[in-house]
Amino acid sequence: MSAFAVTSLLLSHFRSHRRTALIFDGRPVVIHGPNGAGKTNILEAVSLLSPGRGLRRAGPDEVARRPERLGWKLKAEAESLGDRHEVETGWSEAGGRSVLIDGKAAPQAALGRILRILWLVPAMDRLWIEAAEGRRRFLDRMTLSFEPGHSDAVLRYEKAMRERNRLLRDEVRDGRWYDALEEQMAEAGAVMRANRTRAVTRVREAQEQARTAFPVAALRIEGADGGDEGGGAEELLAALAAGRTRDMAAGRTLTGPHRTDLVAFYAEKDMPAAQASTGEQKALLISLILANARALAEEVGAAPILLMDEIAAHLDEGRRAALYDEICALGAQAFLTGTGPELFEGLEGRSQTIEVIDENGTSRAGEAG
Repeated sequence: MSAFAVTSLLLSHFRSHRRTALIFDGRPVVIHGPNGAGKTNILEAVSLLSPGRGLRRAGPDEVARRPERLGWKLKAEAESLGDRHEVETGWSEAGGRSVLIDGKAAPQAALGRILRILWLVPAMDRLWIEAAEGRRRFLDRMTLSFEPGHSDAVLRYEKAMRERNRLLRDEVRDGRWYDALEEQMAEAGAVMRANRTRAVTRVREAQEQARTAFPVAALRIEGADGGDEGGGAEELLAALAAGRTRDMAAGRTLTGPHRTDLVAFYAEKDMPAAQASTGEQKALLISLILANARALAEEVGAAPILLMDEIAAHLDEGRRAALYDEICALGAQAFLTGTGPELFEGLEGRSQTIEVIDENGTSRAGEAG
């Protein structure tokens, strides 16, 4: 059994699934079926066992099954570094989003201390050529896998920044209104920067030390001005105070870790990732996910759960086989989707198989591969 693993999962009125119950044994899970049948919905359900809005970033009301819209519920049994937990999360019109861990109400952030989960979905294929917001989310997901408390720092920072932005838009000029908020932002922002830097360092080292079929992505964290991001709480506090006039003109905060960008280069070709081919960009992303998993396995003794949607796209047969070998060598529980079982021949004898057979999310377990 993988040290981080979902051993059972119940989806109730979630997306296309009216009621689907699944049992897992910790090995990689191959989920195949026609497009639109509900494969990705299973991965999304697993992703919601971690903090945040899941791999589609959907609002909690958006994933309720239609036309019923009765609310939705996910129940899971999980293995976490030798401990067993029952996790339940759901949403209803009346009660909003809820989380229960071992029968007790808990904040979403607590989910990050039970399971470590990373994902790679087709929407991320354009990560290096689109806006920095997606790269920050990728960076924070990577960071959260090492530092479960990272989401707390992000929430504190964003809450204080929203209040500061309100003052800026209202053109409040009394500095006393800003002092306490900027102090909160500086303290939380320094924690965010330190966490992100450590995570990128660990992933960079894991890439450089591994023999793998996937290319090395040289990573750098950039600040809003395009230079290397750095500085602690005092430097950030001073920058926020100095930038009030400029920020008021813009109506928003222009300095801080919410403006960070994650820059990647295809190391072997000394080429910005944005200039690489589609296949190369996909390979670089896979390289980072695998390096993240290796680094985490070394640090805490277990690889994270991996969610890989339509992973065979843009991968030739050789790289698909190499990916499956690396997942198995890590001992990670991975959930992989594709249209047909032939895409996963390299996992024969090392995986479970689930076939999703209709648009209502009806599933059936195949023979263990």
